[in-house]
Amino acid sequence: MRNYTKVLKIAPAFLLLGAMLDAQTTDSLKTADIEQVVLIGYGKQKKEDLTGSIASITSKDFNPGSTSADQLIQGKAPGVTVTGNGGNPGSGATIRIRGGASLTASNDPLIVIDGIPMDFGGIAGASNALALINPNDIESFDVLKDASAAAIYGNRASNGVILITTKKGSSGRVKVNFSTSASVSTKMGIQDVLTAEEFRKFVIENSKQQKYVDMLGTSNTNWQDLIYQQAWGTDNNLAISGGIKKLPYRLSLGYNEQNGIVRTNEFRRTSAALNLTPKFFNNHLSVTANLKGSMTENRFPAGVIGAAQFFDPTQSVYDYSDRGDKVNNYWEWWLNDTNLNTNATKNPLGSLYGRRDVSTVFRGIGNLHLDYKFHFLPELHFNVIGGYDYQKGTGAVTEYPGYAGVYQGNLSTRRDYSQEKTNKLLETYLNYVKTISSIDTKIDLLAGYSYQQFHDKTPSALTYFGDTTKPPAGNNDYEGKLTLLGFYGRGIFTIANKYILTGSVRRDATSRFYNGIDLKNNWGTFYAASGAWKIKNESFLKDSSVFSDLKLRAGWGETGQQEVGSYYNSYASYGVSTTTAQYGFGDQFYFMYRPTQYNPNLTWETTETINAGLDFGFWRNRVTGSIDWFKKNTRNLLANVQVPAGEFSNKNFKNIGQMETDGFEFLINVNPVKTEDFTWDFSFNVAHYNPKVTQFDDVADGYIIEQGGISGGVGNNVQAHSVGYTPFSFLVYQQLYDAAGKPMDGVYVDRNGDGKVDKADKYFYQSTTPDATFGFSTKFQYKNWDLSTSLRAVLGNYVYNNFASQSNTQSIATNDYLQNISSTTANYGFKSPQYWSDAFVEDASFLRMDNLTLGYNFGDVFNKGSNLRVYGMAQNVFVVTDYSGVDPEIFGNIDNGFYQRPQVYSLGLNFQF
Repeated sequence: MRNYTKVLKIAPAFLLLGAMLDAQTTDSLKTADIEQVVLIGYGKQKKEDLTGSIASITSKDFNPGSTSADQLIQGKAPGVTVTGNGGNPGSGATIRIRGGASLTASNDPLIVIDGIPMDFGGIAGASNALALINPNDIESFDVLKDASAAAIYGNRASNGVILITTKKGSSGRVKVNFSTSASVSTKMGIQDVLTAEEFRKFVIENSKQQKYVDMLGTSNTNWQDLIYQQAWGTDNNLAISGGIKKLPYRLSLGYNEQNGIVRTNEFRRTSAALNLTPKFFNNHLSVTANLKGSMTENRFPAGVIGAAQFFDPTQSVYDYSDRGDKVNNYWEWWLNDTNLNTNATKNPLGSLYGRRDVSTVFRGIGNLHLDYKFHFLPELHFNVIGGYDYQKGTGAVTEYPGYAGVYQGNLSTRRDYSQEKTNKLLETYLNYVKTISSIDTKIDLLAGYSYQQFHDKTPSALTYFGDTTKPPAGNNDYEGKLTLLGFYGRGIFTIANKYILTGSVRRDATSRFYNGIDLKNNWGTFYAASGAWKIKNESFLKDSSVFSDLKLRAGWGETGQQEVGSYYNSYASYGVSTTTAQYGFGDQFYFMYRPTQYNPNLTWETTETINAGLDFGFWRNRVTGSIDWFKKNTRNLLANVQVPAGEFSNKNFKNIGQMETDGFEFLINVNPVKTEDFTWDFSFNVAHYNPKVTQFDDVADGYIIEQGGISGGVGNNVQAHSVGYTPFSFLVYQQLYDAAGKPMDGVYVDRNGDGKVDKADKYFYQSTTPDATFGFSTKFQYKNWDLSTSLRAVLGNYVYNNFASQSNTQSIATNDYLQNISSTTANYGFKSPQYWSDAFVEDASFLRMDNLTLGYNFGDVFNKGSNLRVYGMAQNVFVVTDYSGVDPEIFGNIDNGFYQRPQVYSLGLNFQF
């Protein structure tokens, strides 16, 4: 399980095997040419005519068993990394396209669902906005990766664009599709800590005070095992589609319920969707109406994963003494019979059952798309898109009497919260498409206007002590609006079906950069141009029996970024002071208005991208793929940085510099075997990119922007941005080792040679950017049986083990309580915290099998056209890694009580008639 390099070395052998097609059967098994259509933003294009870098993943390629939309495409497209935010149900994932393009502004791609660009932010009470969408309603993802493809969405496209299309109905007989599955989830493993016996020995040998030895208990408690459980789940979906006369429709209902592997963790999602696609006026008016709604209910567990790792394993779970009765009979650390030790780690089970954090989130998305083909000029279409996205999240955190986390005798606390968000869209555009036979040229012209407004309303949290007393009327209600305007145009020219030229321009405005004085910073203009040469259509390759596709692509473009801070970063305003910053008059304290930090010169962050690619296909597309090279340069980087004294805060948002990223991507799909009874196909992709900060403005040489907060101490960070280095690099000391290879306690390399070791000797060591990412999937089908699997690998993935860095001899016995430590740190023998030792930046490269599915298709079980498929599936089957923690795949690459991904085993069936 540790030699991942051996496994990865066999990948070329698989590729060679897949390329060795059976020459004797090639002619008889020619694959039918299928014209694949890809969304390009405000339109469609045949895949063979694309000039930009676009990845298209359809439902047949989705990862099976995914309960969140983002997990459907994990590992499926080169340059698109999908990192789960944790193993708790509904947590979703973080998506990065070619590594992102910013520093402290958003690096999330723009997500467009059925033509509606989504809000970048989440909603109170939901871990992830995409978890509110039923993945069973999704038909395809089209990922616009380079600027020449994404620039048509200029104002928010610097980090790429993901176009999600949901399923539609079709005319004809009624079709019913029902799917159901039952699953059980288990933990992968536990953090390697000292056992009770090892802990007793370690305390006795290392404690300097007898009182700590006397604190040791007599139990042997595995706290990590106690907080985890086997978690059951079910996923049920019903879809009805067909046509009522000339009204195609699709109606779907879904119910998903999952319990988390950490006790008390629950997730439920109920969803419904309706799609109508009628046509009127002799098919000149096409109407697409979508309505999607969901209700998500969550119970979030208390943050006990770290506590279970640290809690003294020699203590029992329960305490039935008079003292223990005060905290619901859970064993806790006390200073005396009446006072809890507030510094001590709290009993993990006591925290789980003493705190209830629940939420309910409603979301409704509706859109209407009218496409009118003019009667007098059918080549010209007028499109109108109206959309509305409504979200409301409510929740309450209740801490019951006796809960040690906020111990106040018999009192309890409750905090209610809510948030309401709306997203309104109006798009209108004209699209003219005509083939001019005399010059053998097809033209596709587009011109449009976009208006979008986001509204966020968040009342201040209400805290109740007991059940009746409310806090003073306050103050911190928040309401904000963001308005975006856009004018755009695009032209696509296809000459002789060989040469394709595309150009686009978009001019955008955002209210986020309005300073109350002028509009010069509000507007940004984003251009793009690209071209393609369909080499396969040249006379010297047109009749080739080997090449079925060969196309060279190149493109340049600019995209924008304005997702940073609040809606009012540029505008002078006042806000109400917080509870801890009231002004005193006599013996009364009052909330006061005070100026907020702002920057009237804030403007667009702009990313310029160059992309070159080659698409290929051999033997009637039995082998297809692409190779891409790209280079991105982001200027006017938006970042939250330190500012001189005298402003309203010690930090402010500024445009500060530049960053470059270059990389390459490779994708190959192979169908090596295709007979009447047996087919085999597989896909392999790899991506590499190398970001680097190239310039900071108006700062001293060597300026750094600290990032990556860690536990231990106050305000400590372990990552930073600096000129000449990869963003989010680890800024640490270089550890010195003794002759036996053991790290020396607090002894580091004097890198600048000044005779002392201080902050000036920290250096940039590794980063959150991996050397390469890999994806592999394959499917075998023999008669009615099918077997499929998908794997991912990440090389050069480094993780800061924050749990290990907090563990040391000093932390075992201090402040009148005991706590466990990691086995790794016990071997190091550090006497005091060494948070910035590079020994804790571990190589967490990994190979993971995401899923393994075996299914059987019963065919026409009731009548012709009906179908029943039964399957068994395992998810997160294994992970091969040298990382000492539980899970090497952590977004942000700092491991501190990470909620591990569970192993999931499912049985299910799909039935349609």
